[in-house]
Amino acid sequence: MGPDVPLLNDYKQEFFWKRFPQTVLGGPRLKLGYCAPPYVYVHQLVLFLTPWLLGGIGTALYQLRVLDDTWAGVVSGMLMLGAGATLQGLAQCMARRTGVVAAQVLHVLFVVLPVLWALGMLSPLDALLLWAMEQTLVHGLGGSAMSTNIRLLVMFLSSTCVAICTFFIPSSLGIVLFTVATGYLLSQDLSQLLVLVKGGTSTLGLGWWGLPLSLLLLLGALTEAGLLHQLYPNQTLGNQTLSVNSIENWGSSVVPLIPQGVIGLLLIALFLITRLLRELQGACVLGGAVLNPLYPKRVMTAQAFRRKTQGLRVAGIIRRMLLNLVSPLAMIAFLSVDESLAKLHTASLAIGFTRAFRVVWQNSEAGLLQMVLVVIIRLAGGHRAVHWHELGTTVQLILISLIINRVSQFVYKLNFALTVLITSWTENKQRRQSAGTLLALNAALCPLLLAVVVLSALLSAPLLPLFTLPVFLVGFPRPLRSWPGTPGTACPCPDSVYYQQLCKRLASAIRPALANGTFGSCSPGTHYLGRFQGRLLWISVLERGYGYCTVNIKGLELQETSCHTVEARRVDEVFEGAFDHVERPGQCFRLLNPHWGNALTPCSVLPVMVYSDAQNVLTGIIDSPDHLRQLNSDFLKTLVWILLRYCVQDLTCGTHRTKGQSVQTSGRKSQSSQHTVHLEPGPAVVKVGIDSQVRPDSSSSSHLRGQDSSSLSSLTDWSDEDDLFGPMPVRRPIKMMVRTEEKQKELGLGVSLPGSVEIHSLYESMALSSLPTLRPLGMGLGLGLPIVDKGKDNIPTLTSTTVPCNSQPLNFTSPHSELFSLPTDWRTAPLPFPKIQVLQPCFPEAWFFFCLSQLVVESFGEGDFEQVMQGLREDRALLELYTQVVLSCCVALGADTQVFNPNLLFRLYCGDGPWTEGLEWLRTNKELHQLTLRAFRYSVKLLVDQASLGPVESLEELYTTLQDYHDNWFIGLVTDCGWQDSVVQEKPFLFSLGHDLTMGTYTSRVLSLQENLVQVGVLNEEGVRGQWANLSWELLYATNDDEERYSIQAHPVMLRNLTVQAADPPLGYPIYSSPLIHLRCL
Repeated sequence: MGPDVPLLNDYKQEFFWKRFPQTVLGGPRLKLGYCAPPYVYVHQLVLFLTPWLLGGIGTALYQLRVLDDTWAGVVSGMLMLGAGATLQGLAQCMARRTGVVAAQVLHVLFVVLPVLWALGMLSPLDALLLWAMEQTLVHGLGGSAMSTNIRLLVMFLSSTCVAICTFFIPSSLGIVLFTVATGYLLSQDLSQLLVLVKGGTSTLGLGWWGLPLSLLLLLGALTEAGLLHQLYPNQTLGNQTLSVNSIENWGSSVVPLIPQGVIGLLLIALFLITRLLRELQGACVLGGAVLNPLYPKRVMTAQAFRRKTQGLRVAGIIRRMLLNLVSPLAMIAFLSVDESLAKLHTASLAIGFTRAFRVVWQNSEAGLLQMVLVVIIRLAGGHRAVHWHELGTTVQLILISLIINRVSQFVYKLNFALTVLITSWTENKQRRQSAGTLLALNAALCPLLLAVVVLSALLSAPLLPLFTLPVFLVGFPRPLRSWPGTPGTACPCPDSVYYQQLCKRLASAIRPALANGTFGSCSPGTHYLGRFQGRLLWISVLERGYGYCTVNIKGLELQETSCHTVEARRVDEVFEGAFDHVERPGQCFRLLNPHWGNALTPCSVLPVMVYSDAQNVLTGIIDSPDHLRQLNSDFLKTLVWILLRYCVQDLTCGTHRTKGQSVQTSGRKSQSSQHTVHLEPGPAVVKVGIDSQVRPDSSSSSHLRGQDSSSLSSLTDWSDEDDLFGPMPVRRPIKMMVRTEEKQKELGLGVSLPGSVEIHSLYESMALSSLPTLRPLGMGLGLGLPIVDKGKDNIPTLTSTTVPCNSQPLNFTSPHSELFSLPTDWRTAPLPFPKIQVLQPCFPEAWFFFCLSQLVVESFGEGDFEQVMQGLREDRALLELYTQVVLSCCVALGADTQVFNPNLLFRLYCGDGPWTEGLEWLRTNKELHQLTLRAFRYSVKLLVDQASLGPVESLEELYTTLQDYHDNWFIGLVTDCGWQDSVVQEKPFLFSLGHDLTMGTYTSRVLSLQENLVQVGVLNEEGVRGQWANLSWELLYATNDDEERYSIQAHPVMLRNLTVQAADPPLGYPIYSSPLIHLRCL
């Protein structure tokens, strides 16, 4: 899209220019709507113009010569006086309740309310209350911004109660002990304690071990505070105020240095050490302008990264101990001997000490900086400023906290404003026709621009760039979360599962990075961007306390649009410039960050267990005749292995086996299906009856005959691939009376007899050359003739028209064969017997007995191995059973072709082979169909592996390969439910086939779970808040929902498109958003 994309759609412009004047003028609608009657708008207009009408009455009387100018003025004045008296009466009522000053403020506020609303500065009531509570909690009570509204309300009320209780405690020692204890407790995430009580596991925490450790630390802090306060109860600064002179005389006996002064110097040393160690952890220093020369560059593996950052990790652990253990105790010591404790019974000091002892735990790094600044001001002679000195240490800390926060916000907002201004001209695709005019206006009105930035910083409100153009407004104050709902809402899609797997792994990797200072200060409202291959992760810090941090992780779309691709490419360039450290000419500029000024500043790389995605084109593999010819043999071997493995797993999971005794099972259940086939218990010798082998789908022959398949089935089955001289298309079977070898009348498989035309129905599944000489109708069927003994009649009798090999029962000669028996329903395939007979030589008999021997060792051990295997080898019934089932599945699936073509292979892999009656039968046996489909997919994977790594050279290697597929791989389709389940369960490898319709090629996709390096950088938090504020204004107020609007177009510096995606739905559209993640950072 070009830079001159319309800011508003044509159909939205009319609506906007109707609403905006209405808002500015305070309500009158200057244009009639679509459904309201006209008198409504006339009434509003008259009401708005009432003051003008009252003043105009006197003018009209004067112009009409009714009154002279004096009396006309008197009449107008009286009318205006009446209206004014009414307003003043209301104002006086308000003044009696809130005071004169409040009434005057309300007068001014009411006048500018329409303007504030039109400019987006008027906050909704709920957002205003939440913002006020958050600001009071953070800067007045020492707490943190909270992750949800409920937590914010509970924490605000709890902290307020603590401050009130502090005011009424009479003893200074009691105040010290009470505020230290409550500050520690309120700085913890007590919701994790409830999780432990309920029997769960606290998220990435220490579990119950954290309770005694926390209690020990709290007791140590209370003991230290109480002892110091008792030893130095009446310390006053007086003539011994910490100053330059006291430092010069330190060591002499003239002016001894007070304990608070010594502790203050210790705090300065701690601050310098911890800040230096924190700067060494990240990839950039000095605000991202300079690359860290100690940070490893061009690291490709997680092992190499750990090896090269071992020294930095040691420095991070030292910083962690100093910041989390030494610094809180030092700050408690500093406050315990403060002179303000002697005059605590004032509201300001009670709030100040409550906040001071709270921030020691809640945010040790920020509290250390604030106390260091107090100490430095005293060293610089701040005690000479009487008003500053009279405030007391705790109130000074509150003021310094506000100043630091507002100054940092001003710097970030000014950086964001300059980025929008400069890139509106330097970025060609952002340069609109009005860019020059806007730049000139901002230059001419530079003081106004600075005033807007200052005002937004003072209010802690987002700086709103209108339509992301260099036209800046002050957004309405809102909490740091920017969005009202609880995190966890997303727009899910099939790709969301990859972020779901990555989320917990990434959270585990973030923990040490946050604790060591790799991510900087990491205060609530900070946003990070993670990048790995095609995945983009948005990490938001929502809450921070002593030793914990609450974050929300979002996953952005993987189907990259053009805008998404442009910004993702720039993200890669930013990370490459910092982590790959490409050499640039000139020694002076070698360490400068080439992308300084971008909204993204690189922080670190994190070793994370994540799926790497590899896609390859199978040209030359899937279309190679040599490889495809091998597929037939591999499929039969794989199916044999899977069926045997199915029996063994079924027995080991569902039955109890004793050595040397056959096992009678009551049911079988496959791993890949919930379908269960029940078997009746029986002796070791299995007699398979005709009725149990050939059961049609329905229970009545009349129902089957009602399905007229004699014409429709033949038409459906007809195709150009049919062999005119081979097997005829199979019709739907029905039950009929046939002659059996046991001299009984039984139900067998036949076909419909719609007349004498069906004389060939008994033999339609055979080749013409194998048909016997035709006899009159009924001679082969025995219709109307008495039963004749087989020995007295040489006419061959058939028990089934499809699989005559089932006519004889299976007599297992080995007592262990029953362990490997298959369900009876799997032997009833309505397939032409000649096809099965032709394929019998293809059955891998040697492979069958090899797999059988391996499974016997796993099941019975090596003690009875020879005896058991000898019996199984001699049992021909077991071999015939597997031969029949395996070849039937091969034919039913459609994998009995001599040479595959890529299209057929892909269709069979997807389970979408050409329809046949055999395939219909296979699909009715859901468990067998799943096993057969899995075997074919395994064989395709084996084909690809052999083409890439070389052929399998032995049966042992093939057995090991298939076992590896079974244990460590999911082989299927990306659209399968099992694919997503395997990702969540972290299956080591996943394999799938695909078809690129555009290129006409077949592709393979392999996901490998391994430890990879995820790149993470910090974003300009005020830039994110400003763009989200514009998104809210543009979509909710201006109702500009155009998917191609200007404010959503790619911006490589501001990362505008990615920022919009990461907003909470319905305005944003992340495909995954984690629930609140609690991280322990001690």
